[in-house]
Amino acid sequence: MTFAVKVERKEDIASLSPEDVRKGVAERGERLHKVFEEAGEHLDPKLVKTIEAPDGQALAKQIAAMNDELGWFQERTAELDAMDAAKANAERARKAGQRPAGADPTKFAPGSDPDPDKDAPKRMSLGQAFVKSGAYAAATKRERGNFLVEDLDAQAVIEAKSAFEQKTLFETTAGWAPETTRTGRVVLDAQREIEVTDAIPMLPTTQAAIVYMEETTFTNSAAERSEGGAYAESTLTLTEQSVTVRSIGTSLPMTDEQIADEAGAAAYVDMRLGFMVRQRLDGQILAGNGTPPNLTGTYNVSSINTQAKGADPVPDAVYKGMDLCRVTGRALPNVVFSHPTDWQAVRLLRTADGIYIWGSPSEAGPTQIWGLPVVLTTAATEGSMLVGDYARFSALHVRQGLELAVGFVNDDFTDGRVTVRAGLRVAMVHFRATAFCEVTGV
Repeated sequence: MTFAVKVERKEDIASLSPEDVRKGVAERGERLHKVFEEAGEHLDPKLVKTIEAPDGQALAKQIAAMNDELGWFQERTAELDAMDAAKANAERARKAGQRPAGADPTKFAPGSDPDPDKDAPKRMSLGQAFVKSGAYAAATKRERGNFLVEDLDAQAVIEAKSAFEQKTLFETTAGWAPETTRTGRVVLDAQREIEVTDAIPMLPTTQAAIVYMEETTFTNSAAERSEGGAYAESTLTLTEQSVTVRSIGTSLPMTDEQIADEAGAAAYVDMRLGFMVRQRLDGQILAGNGTPPNLTGTYNVSSINTQAKGADPVPDAVYKGMDLCRVTGRALPNVVFSHPTDWQAVRLLRTADGIYIWGSPSEAGPTQIWGLPVVLTTAATEGSMLVGDYARFSALHVRQGLELAVGFVNDDFTDGRVTVRAGLRVAMVHFRATAFCEVTGV
């Protein structure tokens, strides 16, 4: 099987036209699919006819090489998609003639971490304390009297005890216990990081709803005609669709004393409340049930494609899901979302003679499949994967970026409290349901 689009190095892809780049992706994806289909569930190299693979090691090397080449083309495809999106966004901004209201949606991380060592107390040794004391000053002036050594470091006295003859040992358990100062570091609770949002195109909006027209009827009656014959009549119908902007937020009351007595408390609360809101949004993009005020996540979009794994290996099932997006949705899938536990089965795939397909255990291995990047997130439902053309047929429209506000609620003022609030307003839109597919039973 010879490729119509040939390259020898990764650098050669930059000179290809967008059409050839996408054709190269399709050709190499089809080749890999054919190899896996022939190898069967146990990846037996003896069954493979498309390429020459005398043993499992040779098969693994060739699959890895083909997957790398497919990845080169996919990276270039992502660059082309990004340029197309930037061009479209610039054109929309030019036509709008004004900047949208609301905060910058990319500035999600308020505040900064406090420096735990900034206010650490400085200790002086015994000699340093004596030189700075009134007793030293009096001695240099030959004055008489009793004088004290101020600011004497108790720990320095203990460390210097060997210079003195003492009948009773002065130690921490029977003398002056050392003071222990907290470091100032806060160990955060283990939480799911923000992983999904970065893969979704983000667009600003000034509207309370995203309204667009969808072509719901397309009847193509175009046909050949004889001279003087009637032209066949086709049918087109457009339907207005609307997705409401939803609000996600949280709040936390704080006492006046907490804010005043700990400099880092306000920054810590700002940071964590902002993270809570972004984490909730991140999960809603995939799993929101669509019942107001919830967003509609990909899992719950009506009429998306479904591909059952069945007896197929996971890579085969994912490829079939990608194929549904291409054929039924006329789309080009660009990302796969997977629960980390489900990806484990893929990473540990081996040939019949024990060679790891996704790389040796001594290597990190690629987090991609069929040339698509894989986002590992617990926001995905365990036992299923999502694949789709998120670059062209989804968008996160941001009406109001993450904002933090402080105010009084009920008796806050008289009780010496303030309430900190964090929130944002967005709409998650899936423009073409068939451009997405859920792969079940993985």
